[in-house]
Amino acid sequence: MTMQLENDLLLRVANGASVERPPVWLMRQAGRILPQYRALRANFPDFKAFVKNPAAASEATIQPVDELGVDAAIIFSDILVVPEAMGLDYEMIEAKGPKFPTTIEQASDVEQLRSGAEAAASLSYVWEALALTKSNLQGRVPLIGFAGAPWTIFAYMVEGGGSKTFSKARRMLYQQPETSHALLQKITDTTIAYLQGQIKHGADLIQLFDSWAGELTPEQYREFAAPYLAQIAKALPEVPKTVFAKGAWFALEDFAEMPWQVVGLDWNIPPAFARARVGADKALQGNFDPCALYGSAETIRERALEMVRAFGPKHIVNLGHGVYPDTPLEGVRTFVQTIQSVRY
Repeated sequence: MTMQLENDLLLRVANGASVERPPVWLMRQAGRILPQYRALRANFPDFKAFVKNPAAASEATIQPVDELGVDAAIIFSDILVVPEAMGLDYEMIEAKGPKFPTTIEQASDVEQLRSGAEAAASLSYVWEALALTKSNLQGRVPLIGFAGAPWTIFAYMVEGGGSKTFSKARRMLYQQPETSHALLQKITDTTIAYLQGQIKHGADLIQLFDSWAGELTPEQYREFAAPYLAQIAKALPEVPKTVFAKGAWFALEDFAEMPWQVVGLDWNIPPAFARARVGADKALQGNFDPCALYGSAETIRERALEMVRAFGPKHIVNLGHGVYPDTPLEGVRTFVQTIQSVRY
């Protein structure tokens, strides 16, 4: 039996229903901006051990709901659990980010990877964290599950970590297109099985993060990214879904043709530009510049209200990227409270 939600604003907007005010949550809302998160994190010198502890992950997920009163929780995890499940281990280096000691270079490397349900089964710790969080939330707000988009995961697996150019990953698309598609399909199969498990264990909405979408040309995106995003959306009919492809303003028309109920926007995409391309039916999410949260309370309020007016209804308020680690907590609080004071 599904638990009745006290606050279902997010799901109502995602499903096309009218709401009395815009819902608001923040990408990376569970993190270093919260002192209670830093205290919890101190118990886990190894970030991966933190992610793999369902009780700790659940606690981190709920902290911003308690502290900020946001309208949704998003499970605390990492997009790189998927390549690890497929057999490509990674390290999380403090202040530097992820590093893959071994990378994918050729077809034989792809052939050795696990995929689909076999790979996703090793991610049961995320499913456990979701079930525990769902229970602990007691229906206060919806719970968001997530994964990285196939192209973004591909980029890390080939590049070996973050990059200013992702030239190794992009080079593979040109030099080894068949191998690239084989890897992208394995990532897609694993991601679908992983997200199906998230839904079974309590996720009310799924978000896909295509963090490096803007590194591709529009033509490359349509060949090496969009088809796999469409596969994932079609495979998860049970819940509403959000696609957030940072920098991919050129793909909005493609998203309009896929069964994503919500399209996330970075801070460089004007509301009217996005609405004209995704159509009237889909909800839009995001767009607020994360750096605006460094401004004065008055500036934050003015810009937040300006954004809400520009979007109108069918908008889930969020940032155009995740909260930066040194963002002032009071700035975040002012932003959330300003949005929650709005009435349509």
